[in-house]
Amino acid sequence: MNVYFLGGGNMAAAIIAGLVHQGGYDITVIGRNPQKQAHLANTYGVATTDILPELHAEDVLILAIKPQDMAAATAHINTNGALVLSVAAGLNIATLSEMLHGHNRIIRIMPNTPCQVGMGMSGLYAPQHISAHDRDFAETLMRTTGEVQWVPSEDAIDGIIGICGSGPAYVFYLLHALQQAAEQQGFNPSDARRLSLATFKGAVALAEQSGTDFAQLQANVTSKGGTTYAAIQTFEANHLAEGLVSGVAACVARAQELAQELSGPKDGHAQ
Repeated sequence: MNVYFLGGGNMAAAIIAGLVHQGGYDITVIGRNPQKQAHLANTYGVATTDILPELHAEDVLILAIKPQDMAAATAHINTNGALVLSVAAGLNIATLSEMLHGHNRIIRIMPNTPCQVGMGMSGLYAPQHISAHDRDFAETLMRTTGEVQWVPSEDAIDGIIGICGSGPAYVFYLLHALQQAAEQQGFNPSDARRLSLATFKGAVALAEQSGTDFAQLQANVTSKGGTTYAAIQTFEANHLAEGLVSGVAACVARAQELAQELSGPKDGHAQ
C-alpha cells in the first residue's frame, strides 16, 4: 500500500516511525524542506519528493501540514478517491472536503507528541459514510504510535485537543514545577530532574497496574495531619485542581475559536 505524507514535521515523523517498524507500506513524504526530507530518508528509508505523485483509490494521503497552509498545499491535488487522513487541528471535514474539490473519504486524527516514543494518545473521528475498512486502517495506523480513542462527533475532537493533544504540556508544566521544588530543597538540577521523572513514572505505573481510582490512590498516601496532607491542603488552598480544570476548558474554547477562524460551515455530528 502506498502511503503519502503531505508534510514531514514531528507528527509525520512519529507516524512514519510506527509504520516503518510495522512494515508493509511504501511511504513517500512530500515536502519543501530539504533538511527534513534528508533526515526522514536517512532515518527511516522512506522516499521523499516535493511533488505529490498521481494518487489512486487504494492509496492513502496523510495531511500533516499547518492548518493555515492547507488551502494552498491542497489546491491542485486530485485525490482520485484515495483515503485522506488529516492530523491538522482546527480544520473540519466539511472544510477539508471543500479544499479537496468535494472529496469526502476523510478521517480526522488528533494525535499528541508522545506518539514520537510510541506512547501517544490519538483521537479519531469519521463520518458514518466512511467504511469499516477505512476506519480499521486508520486505527491500525495510529496504534503503531500508541493508544487510540474514537469519538462520536467531530465536536468531540476539541475535547481530545484539550485533554490529550495539549495534555503533555500540562504534565511538563507540573514536572518543571516539581523539579524547581526539588532544587529549592537543595538538590542539583540533574538530580532534581531525575527525582521528578521517576516520581511521575512510578505514580503512573502504579495507577495503571492497580486500576484504583485516582482519588483513592491519593488518599492512600495522605494521612490526616501528616506530611502529604500538608502539601495537599496547600494545593487545595491555591485551587490547583480547579485551575487545571479551567485551563483545559480554556484550551477547548480556543480550539473551537480556531476552528471557526480556519473552517467553513461545521457539521459537528456524524452523518
